[in-house]
Amino acid sequence: MIEGIVSLLIHHWLLATGVGILAWLTKNHFNRGLNKYPGPTLAGLTDWWRFVDVWNRRPDITHRRLHKQHGDIVRLGPNALSFADPAALKTIYGLNKGFYKSEFYPVQQATVKGARLPSLFSTTDEAYHAQLRRSVNSAFSMSALVQYEPSVDVVLGRYLDQTQKLYASTGATVDFAKWLQFYAFDVIGQITYSKSHGFVDRAEDVEGMVGYLGWLFSYVAPVGQMPFLDLIFVKNPIIRVLSYLNLYNSTFPVVRFAQARMSERLSSISLAKSATGTTSSAHREDLLSQFLKAKEQRPEFFHDGRVLTMAVSMAFAGSETTGITLAAVFYYLLRNTRVLAKLRQELSEGVRTGKLRDNPQGLTSWAEAQSLPYLDAVVKESFRVHPATGLPLERITPAQGATIAGEFVPGGTIVGCSAWIIHHRPEIWGEDHDEFRPERWLECGEEKRKVMEGHLFQFGMGSRTCIGKNISLLEVYKLVPSFLRRFEVEFEDPNREWKLHNAWFVRQLDFYTKIKTLKPESEKVV
Repeated sequence: MIEGIVSLLIHHWLLATGVGILAWLTKNHFNRGLNKYPGPTLAGLTDWWRFVDVWNRRPDITHRRLHKQHGDIVRLGPNALSFADPAALKTIYGLNKGFYKSEFYPVQQATVKGARLPSLFSTTDEAYHAQLRRSVNSAFSMSALVQYEPSVDVVLGRYLDQTQKLYASTGATVDFAKWLQFYAFDVIGQITYSKSHGFVDRAEDVEGMVGYLGWLFSYVAPVGQMPFLDLIFVKNPIIRVLSYLNLYNSTFPVVRFAQARMSERLSSISLAKSATGTTSSAHREDLLSQFLKAKEQRPEFFHDGRVLTMAVSMAFAGSETTGITLAAVFYYLLRNTRVLAKLRQELSEGVRTGKLRDNPQGLTSWAEAQSLPYLDAVVKESFRVHPATGLPLERITPAQGATIAGEFVPGGTIVGCSAWIIHHRPEIWGEDHDEFRPERWLECGEEKRKVMEGHLFQFGMGSRTCIGKNISLLEVYKLVPSFLRRFEVEFEDPNREWKLHNAWFVRQLDFYTKIKTLKPESEKVV
């Protein structure tokens, strides 16, 4: 009988293949009742629809259109639902709700000699995440900002001077988004290793790290929609074995830089130990010293591999997201000259009243920046209209299923919310949610402001909130006023729109500007 079936399949292989594909598509379509949710027909049949949509680099536009057309729940794949109702946030991302990250995230894991480096961001193991976060949490607290601010000042001062030398003094056009990312990359290097990567000093992409990250996220975004593809293209077992045997180098450039800095630090610690007998690694106020201190305190868990993981993950997400935020701030300021003038007036008034120190470089401290309410409103509004992440933050429902925004969803379903959807809900932000208007943060009452702040989703939410959030805020709130106190910025061509490239992080392309030195008297209120 079996032989007969095999013979039949061989002789009618084309028909058998067609029947198999039809059965697979039918199973996908009805998948545990998810066919009741609206969405593109192809999305309910195969994840290839998601892959292609993300490959086209503007899934944020697709998602907004689909939610406008179909409502608060849209089916984006045979097993994937996107939620637009703000009420879904606390359920999907709240503490102890039983949801966990999907396989989209491990696609982003770096490798060293074929071995994965699961980070706080990329691991799907909640127990591992809790242990790792507990090991390093204190290094990222708001109170820890004080010890990192001098490191930011080192890079910021150099950045402003290089801006003067390379662009303001020469009139050369600057690719502003890339130049801002150079700043963010070097700050992360200085905070992590007490040594910048050299982007600002050399005014170039050092070792191709920025270009590599751009390629990586352009790969991760579509492949993450069908994670098994990563096991074919990049984390192929053959490639990993060859890497382990040193026959193929699959180590990411950012990882190599981190390995070099770790080696230097461990060597200096060893020399210090030989000379003084001390075993303490906390001889510098940087993140690497904090990671090594955590290794001393929890050696059974926080070994060298996890020290490297934390160091690498700082560069992976820290530079990209902060650079995107800074570019958004300046772009919307230039597109809204009324807002720019109002912010400049606040800075001038700050200097006149003594809120801001009148120093030659124009450096603004974190404490000073916190005294500028309109600056705060501008930054928050930039977070709102251009969040760095451009895809739903995927989670998987617990085995028993879950009720999300009043709708029961079966266990094992991929669900998520996108900041590009949540940040445009009129019940939260008003009917003018498509408008860049910082005043919305100042005109509202305290309760409304808390609601708005509670729905800002650019750093995620719950236990998986970005651990580097405070460092990113430090970088942004210091650079924006410091830059505007020293320079005037204008579009190279005001009629030229930037291009957005949504590859998980929504990068800005073709943002070209001219920079001029600000006349000292222009800081004075007339």
